Amino acid sequence: MVFIPQADPRQHDAAQLDMTEIPDTDPHDLFALWYELASANEPADPNAFTLATQDQDGMPDARILLFKGFAKEGLTFYTNSHSTKGKQIANQPVAAAVVHWKSILRQVRLRGPVVQVSDSEADMYFQSRARNSQLGAWASDQSHGIESRDQLEAKYHDIEKYFGDGPIPRPPHWTGFRIEPVVIEFWKNGPFRLHHRRRFYKNDQMGWASEVLSP
Repeated sequence: MVFIPQADPRQHDAAQLDMTEIPDTDPHDLFALWYELASANEPADPNAFTLATQDQDGMPDARILLFKGFAKEGLTFYTNSHSTKGKQIANQPVAAAVVHWKSILRQVRLRGPVVQVSDSEADMYFQSRARNSQLGAWASDQSHGIESRDQLEAKYHDIEKYFGDGPIPRPPHWTGFRIEPVVIEFWKNGPFRLHHRRRFYKNDQMGWASEVLSP
């Protein structure tokens, strides 16, 4: 069976579109403004993004995560360093990311080198997580095969008993990574695929430069 999606009329509804130009401004400030707007409109996880990495053979790989910060330094996320993406980043410390906000018909793309956050930063974020998420970080050998779901849950409960009511330290294999973008592109949906696009790129002399792109 061939599935052909129907056109979504909202994509061409003037009431759904913001036709103002994307300003030539600090891209981090612009991201913050767009994120604030998305947070007020997105039904779930406005901090969801697609992370793309590559394996040792150059084959691309992608998955959806939640970013935990976006600042001048870059976009930060946390994961198990023994996971597939953790190993890929260790081997090829570069990545691309896409944040897509369907509710406001906008997206941001960025790419650049990836660096690991400091232990103190990872510790601070880990301690802010819900206790069951902390336990899950110890229980899951992320991306590795398991015999059954029951095995995973049994391991979780064993770890829960081990720590009891005491503090749960950050696992040594659980840490954060930061994409330090050298290119950031902002996109707004336009009528009949005539979208707005502005690409910012690092310029050693000027900080950030930008250009408007054809859709």
